Amino acid sequence: MGTWRSSTQSSRVMVSILGLLAITAYALCAALQILVWNPLSAVPGATLNEIHEGLARRNESISLAAVVTWSSIGSVLGALVVLLTARRVISRMRTVAILQLLILVLGAPMYFFASFSPGMALADAFFISGGDYSPWGRLLYLVSGTALTGMLIVMIFRGKSGVHSARA
Repeated sequence: MGTWRSSTQSSRVMVSILGLLAITAYALCAALQILVWNPLSAVPGATLNEIHEGLARRNESISLAAVVTWSSIGSVLGALVVLLTARRVISRMRTVAILQLLILVLGAPMYFFASFSPGMALADAFFISGGDYSPWGRLLYLVSGTALTGMLIVMIFRGKSGVHSARA
């Protein structure tokens, strides 16, 4: 019995760590999208240095600290889930999965908030729209939407192996 509980506990911790890795990859891609990929796509042919010089000429900037702060919130929450799972505060696999998926779902609004000011800075400095020019922003929204679908599936199906009744 002790080995089964230990195995189940290590499985929960592993799922929480995998969730953290997915959340961290999402955050890294979001930060790169805001700081590198979108500016380069929004101002084709310009280098990042030229883009930042153009921003400065118009008294605009993209705050690295703000983007990193917004982008890292999910990773901090994901690490908290890992810690609580390892300490057995969270003891159900289903709860671990729902929490990590929820953090990925919330990545979309966090990305929107983190990218809004840099997008407007680019718009004001280069007379363009403030939206995403790089396709990677849409991929982030797709990942969050997929996580929402996964979370709903985990919430609806409670891990029952079938719908057969126990009637004799």
